[in-house]
Amino acid sequence: MAYPIVNSIISWFLKKRIHQIELFLKYPNDVQNELLLKLVATAKRTEFGKIHQFSSIKNYNDFIKNVPIQKYETIEPLIERCRQGEQNLFWPTYIKWFAKSSGTTNAKSKFIPVSEEALEYCHMKAGKDMLCLYINNNEETQLFTGKGLKLGGSSEIYKDNNSYFGDLSAIITENLPFWADYSSAPSQEVALMAEWETKMDAIIEETINEDITSLVGVPSWMLVLLNNVLERTGKDNILEVWPNLEVYFHGGVNFNPYLEQYKKLIPKKDFKYYETYNASEGFFAIQDRNDSKDLLLMLDYGIFYEFIPMSQYKGENSETIPISEVKKDIDYALIITTNSGLWRYLIGDTIRFTSLDPYRIKITGRTRHYINVFGEELNIENVEDALKLACQKTNAIITDYTVGPIFMKDKKSGGHEWIIEFNEHPENMNYFTEMLDNALKSINSDYEAKRYNSMTLAMPKIHVAKEGLFYEWLKKKDKLGGQHKVPRLSNQRDFVEELLKL
Repeated sequence: MAYPIVNSIISWFLKKRIHQIELFLKYPNDVQNELLLKLVATAKRTEFGKIHQFSSIKNYNDFIKNVPIQKYETIEPLIERCRQGEQNLFWPTYIKWFAKSSGTTNAKSKFIPVSEEALEYCHMKAGKDMLCLYINNNEETQLFTGKGLKLGGSSEIYKDNNSYFGDLSAIITENLPFWADYSSAPSQEVALMAEWETKMDAIIEETINEDITSLVGVPSWMLVLLNNVLERTGKDNILEVWPNLEVYFHGGVNFNPYLEQYKKLIPKKDFKYYETYNASEGFFAIQDRNDSKDLLLMLDYGIFYEFIPMSQYKGENSETIPISEVKKDIDYALIITTNSGLWRYLIGDTIRFTSLDPYRIKITGRTRHYINVFGEELNIENVEDALKLACQKTNAIITDYTVGPIFMKDKKSGGHEWIIEFNEHPENMNYFTEMLDNALKSINSDYEAKRYNSMTLAMPKIHVAKEGLFYEWLKKKDKLGGQHKVPRLSNQRDFVEELLKL
């Protein structure tokens, strides 16, 4: 346990960063433009830089003329060459780390390059900023009188020729300074265990007698851990195990479906929830105010941002705009250029600006995660909002879900087939279905039009999943822990069919 004086010193040290954050808040466009030119100048002698004539790029317009938008498939050959030992292909400094990322459960694995610059000036810097912004808003915090419990993903690191790959959390853990073990739990030894369920037991064993003051991790997996902690200790809630717990830093999935379960596990009125937005490709945004769902876009992490309005989205053939031209309340696909050598990379996420001074965002979904089989254009935000309303009306709490299409056959209407695992079941399932359908109609006019007289879309078909179904499914695919998540929406029936068989 740290003494209060240590808490004060660490808090003072972290808060020094606030002045630098204020700089990009005041001059966001200048900071981003300078960053772009610096990234281009740094990589002008790489193979990618020579092909795309980086030495002739003087401004943003030159940049978009010379460099096309890239998907992973476009840059995969260069990444594979780098993994086999070639260097100076898309970034000049030596790259030995690759974050293995598969997004949703069916996607082919991607190997995202992680440079030393990205590790230090993006991922590590963001971890400190997350604490800095929290401390700045909560002067009385006692965060550093105890430890932070960090729940990462699969922590096995694999060597392939001269490069290493693994989950991003494993790469970060491998590169943490030696003193990090003093302020966080579990120990590096436990955090780097490969087998998820064995690691879960070891984490519980190592932390139940510690003074844990903060939690960090993906909501779905942290929920599993916390429930296991209660089962092991026989306590009624988490505060009986860790009475000084004050904040949960979360990211990776939409938190709304999990909030009510967390409130029951951690019954503390002033408990704080802080959201982050990060991925294998970079760390992008952090909640910078208490009790706010908006995230501050971090503009000085070595990442240059561009945006495609979703109303004009054409994948790699889209036209982009810089941050200076964005507007509020419009969904944009996110394009990033990074200090790991990703150039105009289409990451697949969609965001919306809630504020332009400073630039704050909310994550609205994925460019691919929507259902539009019948012209209903249902996105993840519509679905999450509708589920929330249906749960409120029926006193239900959802653990996990997925939705797929029922294709039209003969003269039968199409529809949406849902598999939902409940933590607390609705009092009346038919009423829940009706409330969900009504909520979707009120939120999405395209859905409402297709539901008219059930001509195109029939009433939603909902299967109540057995307890632990989604956990069992992910385990079967060796996808337990970390950033692995259940795909919510799909235009195909693959996920629904697999789950129905279980």
